Amino acid sequence: MIRFSAKLLRPLTVVKAVSWTFLLLPKAASRKLPSRGMTAVEGTINGFPFLATLDPDGQGGHWLKVDRKLREAAGAGEGDLVDMEFAPTEKEPEPMVPADLRKALAAAVPKARAVWSDITPVARSDWVHWIVSAKQAETRRRRIHNACAMLATGKRRVCCFDRSGLYSKSLSAPKAVNAMTPG
Repeated sequence: MIRFSAKLLRPLTVVKAVSWTFLLLPKAASRKLPSRGMTAVEGTINGFPFLATLDPDGQGGHWLKVDRKLREAAGAGEGDLVDMEFAPTEKEPEPMVPADLRKALAAAVPKARAVWSDITPVARSDWVHWIVSAKQAETRRRRIHNACAMLATGKRRVCCFDRSGLYSKSLSAPKAVNAMTPG
C-alpha cells in the first residue's frame, strides 16, 4: 500500500466553473508505482473507497482528478488535506466517454462500434484522452471523426498517444490555484 497526505487543489485555468479538484502525488509515492504513465489504482481517500486511473504529470510523477462525488463522499473540499491509501490494480476502470464521442460512435458503422466494444478499457481510455486533449474545437471534431474511421478499419489503438506524458504535455497535471508542488 502507498500512503500519503495531499492537498486538494482547484485547477487555475478553466473555461467554465468546475466541480472537480485534483491532487499531486508526492514524488516518493509516484516512484512506488509500476509505471510513469497512466496507472490504475484502488484504495481510499479519507477512508472512502475508490477505483481510478492516475494520470502522468509530464515530469515522471502522477496526479489524480477528484470529482465532486468522490470529494463529497470523502468529506473533503478544495484546499483540504486528504489521507490517501492505494495500490496498483489489474482492473482498469472504464473511462468516462464524452457525449460528442458517444454520439459519433452511435452513428458510426457497425464495425467501428464492434471494435470499440471489443478493445480494453486502457485502449478506450487512450482514445478518450487523445480526443479530449485537443485544444481547439475543430481539432476535437476532426479527432472524433478520425477515431471512428480508424476503428471502422479495425484499428484498436490510437496511433499517436503518449501514455507517459513525457513527450506530449497533453497529460500534464493542471496548474493549481495557489499550490506548491509536493516533494
